[in-house]
Amino acid sequence: MQKILLVAFQGQPMCFIHVLLNGLELKAAGHKCKIIVEGEATTLIPEVVKQEHFLHGLYEQVVDAGLIEGVCRACSMKMKVFEQIEKTGLPVLDDMSGHPGMTKYIEDGFKIINF
Repeated sequence: MQKILLVAFQGQPMCFIHVLLNGLELKAAGHKCKIIVEGEATTLIPEVVKQEHFLHGLYEQVVDAGLIEGVCRACSMKMKVFEQIEKTGLPVLDDMSGHPGMTKYIEDGFKIINF
């Protein structure tokens, strides 16, 4: 079993779909996987929570699987989606000057993959 942290930075849905798919695949294969949503990718959360969004079903699977570690507070505020993120109930991460730090994941043995 490997520990993998997938970090979504890109704001394009066609990039984000790969984060979601890989997260589910890694978990199904028995790996410990977590997803952090950073940068422009924070703007996707208010979109994918809508039932009509083409990624909604996949996003729901990822949430139900408990894969989303959290969303960056500083980036969601900068991108003006913080209030919408809070309404989703997803954890907001801010331990490194308002952003999610990577040190604790590295020290816990996670491999980090950025998208």
